[in-house]
Amino acid sequence: MKSTASTVRRYLLAACAASALAGAGVVNIVAPVAIAAAAPCTAAGLATTVSSVTAGAGQYLDAHPDANDALTQAGSLAPDDAKAAIRAYFLGHSDEFFALQNIARPLTDLRAQCNSNVGAGQISALLQAFGQ
Repeated sequence: MKSTASTVRRYLLAACAASALAGAGVVNIVAPVAIAAAAPCTAAGLATTVSSVTAGAGQYLDAHPDANDALTQAGSLAPDDAKAAIRAYFLGHSDEFFALQNIARPLTDLRAQCNSNVGAGQISALLQAFGQ
């Protein structure tokens, strides 16, 4: 059960990141600087950035139970219904949308820096590759 909840949470975070990307048009996030940081436009750079963003989103959602509940409940809906539910929630809670959008900013920056279309599909593929 825990692995299912973990998988759902990963997908919800990817959906949240995708929603932030769609809402912003282009996400601009700077990856944390490390002594031996991976080149940003590589699979390692993407994994590092996604890890940072999902950790930040997880911490934010833990501290904001209403947003956490809205995203969790959306995970049990059909894709179009989930998208509508998430949009409706964040239209009424724009401060939370902008906070999550800022958390997702490193993905936007990576997308612009690498001149690539890093999106929910690539993030989901990455998570699936390591989750199975």
